[in-house]
Amino acid sequence: MPGLYLAAILVSAAGVLLIDRRWRLAAWPAPGRTALAVGIGTAFFLAWDAVGIATGVFVKGDSALLLGVDLAPHLPLEEPVFLAFLCYLALVAWSGALRLTDRRRADAAPPRSEATR
Repeated sequence: MPGLYLAAILVSAAGVLLIDRRWRLAAWPAPGRTALAVGIGTAFFLAWDAVGIATGVFVKGDSALLLGVDLAPHLPLEEPVFLAFLCYLALVAWSGALRLTDRRRADAAPPRSEATR
């Protein structure tokens, strides 16, 4: 079924976006920085892919799940969408992990007395 892989990526991205919105982890508190980080990460990984394709390490396999649209030889349309999703997912996961560790540190810290304030 052509397009199923792209649909799965987009549905997954929507889920990460809902998590981000609910806990305001990345795009909601800093939309510009989030877009910049995702854009730079996606560009980096596309350059990485280009090197891999040029050296023959990366090749596009045959799959009925792909749309069949190639942006370049061995670079299907789904690849940059997946890379952007991967970068956004990593950013949301990192922000969530930082929030959890900060909260655990704050909960573990001894309460300050009135004399030290």
